[in-house]
Amino acid sequence: MTYSDVIIKRLTELCGERKITINKLATLSGITQSTVDNLIKGKTRNPKLKTLHKLAIGLNMTISELLDFPEMNETAFEDE
Repeated sequence: MTYSDVIIKRLTELCGERKITINKLATLSGITQSTVDNLIKGKTRNPKLKTLHKLAIGLNMTISELLDFPEMNETAFEDE
């Protein structure tokens, strides 16, 4: 699993839990819809910390909470 795969999985699961769409997440985060779409579609393979921080805020989480989940902590990432 790649870094971007793990982030996509996490964001998709969190949106599902909160019953919001990816587009709603973009609005809540103050990020353009195209930026979030590119991330979810795997076109953005290494999102900036600033983007992840905004997404966390949109999900009412800290960046630490966003990135603290089993797949992120258990995966050894190769350079992509």
